[in-house]
Amino acid sequence: MSKARLTVIDIAKAAGVSKSTVSLVLQGSPLVKEATRSKVNATMRELGYVYNRGAANLRQASARSGIIGVVVNDLTNSFFAELAVGVDTVVQSAGFVQFLSNTSENTDRQREVVASMREHGISGLIVSPARATDAADFKPLVASGIPVVVVVRSLPGARMSSIVSDNVGGVAMAVKHLVSLGHSRIAFLGGFPDTAVFAERRSGYRKAMDESGLKFDEELVVPSIPSRAGGVEAIGRAMTISDRPTGAVCFNDAVAFGVCDGLRARRMEPGRDFAVVGFDDVIEAKTAVPALTTISVDPQAMGRRAAHLLLKQINAGKADAENIIAAVRLVVRQSCGTGQSKPEGKLG
Repeated sequence: MSKARLTVIDIAKAAGVSKSTVSLVLQGSPLVKEATRSKVNATMRELGYVYNRGAANLRQASARSGIIGVVVNDLTNSFFAELAVGVDTVVQSAGFVQFLSNTSENTDRQREVVASMREHGISGLIVSPARATDAADFKPLVASGIPVVVVVRSLPGARMSSIVSDNVGGVAMAVKHLVSLGHSRIAFLGGFPDTAVFAERRSGYRKAMDESGLKFDEELVVPSIPSRAGGVEAIGRAMTISDRPTGAVCFNDAVAFGVCDGLRARRMEPGRDFAVVGFDDVIEAKTAVPALTTISVDPQAMGRRAAHLLLKQINAGKADAENIIAAVRLVVRQSCGTGQSKPEGKLG
């Protein structure tokens, strides 16, 4: 193999690692395990590979002009597809191209994806962090001057801009709506309990129960994967509680759709035999049967807002952190047991 033609891909193959891992080693990233770093360096020495850092910097500087990275934790959730559409409408009109990737809640995958995007010279990054993400994971990116905007899930300790929905106020509004309909045994279903957004939404649930004079019962909090399948599982577990709930606020719309599936499997009709409220207001919420009562976040608007914030930082040449809590509203449809279809309530 000619030394003049050696590439990062050749090193990766010889060392038995990914291209992104080799790139991280070349960048001196602390994210690479020492054993892996030693292995890659040994392979480069063996093959006679010489890293031209000056040329790499020139390539990166010239390339960092037209690509916006978007990394989400679960692209199977239509919320993130809608968010990406919102981002795209803004960045495209500004002359940028969106580079979209999915991590499936895997932090190793997230590191590789971000490293690859950095290698391609992204001008900025919009990210919904995978579970167990540490703020330090993005320090090399921020240190290099690349703006980062965190969306949907907050990242405690991170000195980066963020846009999240009013999770506490939204769930509190949903609970109080169910209370106004006569429910007192209200469950909170779905979500990973080790994420900040779960903690915030659970806090809103407990706050509203307390303010409504209802006893908080930990048994009524049933975590699950925040997906349709997770919703089926969560309602199945909730139905085994001795004093069963009569309604539920769900972690997101995907969970709510699964709850409706699980209810029907038990010959119970959502909206008639059990009240269901979601969180997000994805496109399918309006056309579902019954139409889903939910907390509207407007994912496309969140995507547009994140893109505008990122472009502002790119154009300013600096990444001063801005933290935004986006307003939400309750949209009342049939799944909660009312015949109304008009939006009600708003949090500013």
